Amino acid sequence: MTESPPTLLLVDGSSYLYRAFHAMPDLRAVPGDPSSPATGALRGLINMAQALLREHPAQSAAFVFDAPGPTFRDALYPAYKAQRSPMPDDLRAQIEPIHTVLRLLGWPVLCVPGVEADDVLGTLAQRAAAAGVQVVISSGDKDMSQLVGPRVMVIDTMSGKRRDVAGVQAEFGVLPQQMVDYQCLVGDTVDNVPGVEKVGPKTAVKWLLEYGSLEAIVAHAEQMPGAVGAKLRAALDWLPTARQLLRIKTDCDLSAHLSAPDVQQALRLQAPDRAALRDFYQRYGFKTLVRALEEGGAADGAQREAGAKPGGWARRGEGAKLAGVEAASAAPADQASMFDIAGPDAASASAQAAEAESAHAPTPPPRHYQTVLTWEALHAWLPRLQAAPLVALDTETTGLDPMRAEIVGLSWSLEAGAAAYLPLAHDYPGAPEQLPRAAALECLRPWLENPAAAKLGQHLKYERHVFANHGIELRGLEHDTLLQSYVLEAHLPHSLESLAERHLGQRGLSYAELCGKGAQQIPFAQVDIERASTYACEDSDFTLQVHQRLWPRLQAEAPLRAVYGLEIACSEVLYRIERHGVLIDAATLARQSHELGLRLVELEARAHALAGQPFNLASPKQLGEILYDRLGLPVLKKTATGARSTDEEVLEKLAEDYPLPAQILQHRSLAKLKGTYTDKLAALAHPRTGRVHTHYAQAVAVTGRLSSNEPNLQNIPIRTPEGRRVREAFVAAPGHLIASADYSQIELRIMAHLSDDPALLRAFHDGLDVHRATAAEVFGLAPEQVSAEQRRYAKTINFGLIYGMSSFGLAKALGIDTGAARNYIERYFERFAGVRRYMDATRAEAKARCCVHTVLGRRLHLPEINSPNAARRAAAERAAINAPMQGTAADLIKLSMVAVQQALDAQGRASRMIMQVHDELVFELPAAEQDWLRTEVPRLMAGVAALKVPLLAEVGFGANWEQAH
Repeated sequence: MTESPPTLLLVDGSSYLYRAFHAMPDLRAVPGDPSSPATGALRGLINMAQALLREHPAQSAAFVFDAPGPTFRDALYPAYKAQRSPMPDDLRAQIEPIHTVLRLLGWPVLCVPGVEADDVLGTLAQRAAAAGVQVVISSGDKDMSQLVGPRVMVIDTMSGKRRDVAGVQAEFGVLPQQMVDYQCLVGDTVDNVPGVEKVGPKTAVKWLLEYGSLEAIVAHAEQMPGAVGAKLRAALDWLPTARQLLRIKTDCDLSAHLSAPDVQQALRLQAPDRAALRDFYQRYGFKTLVRALEEGGAADGAQREAGAKPGGWARRGEGAKLAGVEAASAAPADQASMFDIAGPDAASASAQAAEAESAHAPTPPPRHYQTVLTWEALHAWLPRLQAAPLVALDTETTGLDPMRAEIVGLSWSLEAGAAAYLPLAHDYPGAPEQLPRAAALECLRPWLENPAAAKLGQHLKYERHVFANHGIELRGLEHDTLLQSYVLEAHLPHSLESLAERHLGQRGLSYAELCGKGAQQIPFAQVDIERASTYACEDSDFTLQVHQRLWPRLQAEAPLRAVYGLEIACSEVLYRIERHGVLIDAATLARQSHELGLRLVELEARAHALAGQPFNLASPKQLGEILYDRLGLPVLKKTATGARSTDEEVLEKLAEDYPLPAQILQHRSLAKLKGTYTDKLAALAHPRTGRVHTHYAQAVAVTGRLSSNEPNLQNIPIRTPEGRRVREAFVAAPGHLIASADYSQIELRIMAHLSDDPALLRAFHDGLDVHRATAAEVFGLAPEQVSAEQRRYAKTINFGLIYGMSSFGLAKALGIDTGAARNYIERYFERFAGVRRYMDATRAEAKARCCVHTVLGRRLHLPEINSPNAARRAAAERAAINAPMQGTAADLIKLSMVAVQQALDAQGRASRMIMQVHDELVFELPAAEQDWLRTEVPRLMAGVAALKVPLLAEVGFGANWEQAH
């Protein structure tokens, strides 16, 4: 047997630094104390380093960081990287401890003055490869592609990319040795290195494929036709400098930084210094790491700190289900870490349980996976499936669309470490014979449709649709790990790969490893059955094991257990809403698109007249030249690259004084409406049903709100007449009506309940116009004396304060000066002192606990509430006020959906719930059930919870959605 070559693992530490820092919440050595040392980047980088070494075992490795001070490139081109912001102080303070802990963990660390980390990596990689060593470079920087060769591969742990020679060519269209030439042509905006103007990737690849090198392209510059040829000739003097800036050096003098000439020997990994590590972890408050060291886990403890997932990055793509659907639930950067490391959440019993759980991650059970290819094997499984108390079930399918996806195979697991895969539609040369899909599903139908046979899944709503596409009604849906994770830790990712790594310390095959990526990706049906079986069995096995970890935590907390029960019940209702869909009137949309097109032409002509010349309204560059050069309008803001901004915020401000920006804004609004809705909605209708079947995602918004896509019903711009008209295309079938049932001022009612403010409670109990009542209090008038303008002011204040609006924001919304807005806010709080007390108390609680709760007990995490970054902290403080109201509103509408659906089923009604949008439920109903729905649905919606103020729902009817309002 040929011995495999040794491996050298090189890490672009400077890239890792920023990734860890910007992904992590504001963690501190003393949780909640902003004066104690920041530890977010430190904690994240420890996790990444250890995970990387497990993924790519090596005896020699190194972290390479940029050294402080200028490099030869700065002397060559003073504008090099000049646009970059200075390193944040909190990150700068963590660099030295990061270097220290890496050395304590046994990693060599290199910082070489005068050159960049890239150059050191390039030099090490070339020397090692020349000595017959296999080199793996971990970096997200595309520049590293220059170094790729037969013995050098670059991996990007965040995206999962593996750039070998074929990978570079597939991604960029050129060979690794052509990457410098490619970059010289297109430039590098990240490093502020210009390329050839008007030359993009397509042109660069075309030229390099034709001529082979930059030198050859330059030699033919005089023959290059057109404007792009002229731009090339204009750049000839610059290109040698660009090459010096962009080429990674591979000949750095490292003699002072390596202990031996042999790179492999000089960069040997050492054993961790356990005693010093223990002191280090204690100094920075890493209690779980200390505990892991004491238990003998010097390396693995790093990944368990604060609920970290051991892998450090996602691997499993969930290709047939979660990519682009619930996998979109990866939390926003200000709410969660891309490394899945939770914030401190000091007083949260659940978060503490999660940390303890991660610190004692179980040893993975032995695997026993089976591929079911015969009737004998399948029949042997049937009694076991029927008798099992709970079975994890998973499908592999032909695509992501739940209404169109077909089953390629399905897997199940009854106990941890054991699973089976039943392939049914794999089709490739040499594929083994499989059971006929229709016959096999028919054999499984009694178990699949048995409501007493309890089933578990990851995103079961999708599985229900897929089985329904084959005529099977999947029943007995007991648990969903996607929803369990969402209820316990809404601010973290919920894809199966994240859950398995976070809670089990296990990783499996990724979808990309099976099927490839991009243009090279193959359908799952063409995947080799043996590998597909491992992947599918891992899906069901991991789902069962994750459930065994999460379900006890939910059982231990009654409020969260109740929220989880609500999510499970809501998933049932959403499945039915999605399955039924809503009828779309294509003719109405076509007419609206035509009218919008005429309006856009008219607006464009007006804009040209105001500008005094034609220009492309969609071009920021041309618009900037018109606004600032030709018309001389004031420059209010610049982009990160120094260009004069023409974004919406700038145009709105300019539109207050100048007509052209107002025309541009109106044009943009109508163009977006046309492109997003009137042009596309009809095309989204299913060919079989003629209806649009939007997908509702439960595990996306951290507040509990539902989101929808294909189409996104939440974002239809109803504040404009044109936007509201889009709802005219959502129509009822012949003989039916559309009904809209909407909660009235739900978040203000929740504010009254939470704040216990006497004036607000009285307004709602007495059935007053709350905005008029607020205006009367603020302006010191009798309600009947309040003007329409004063009521508008009060309405803006009421809703603005819920969303944390400042005096500046209120001034902008009302068109008044900041002093007047500040006076209005102060007067409001004088009259509604309970609201101020609630806000102050909620902020204090959030700072102490790093979370807030809805009325029903849903936990809303706020990891940035104590951040030293003022912008992040302020955003978290606003969220602390708003999240309990928005989250409670989300809980109430979900309770309403469940209550109404139960009533429809119990009474055998023909009315169907067809949409849920914000605080509104939309129905399609026979005309004969109009009276019932008018009475019963508002009653049911008002009765789902007993607040200190009455809940009120109003219902309207019409031939289409807009008429029902």
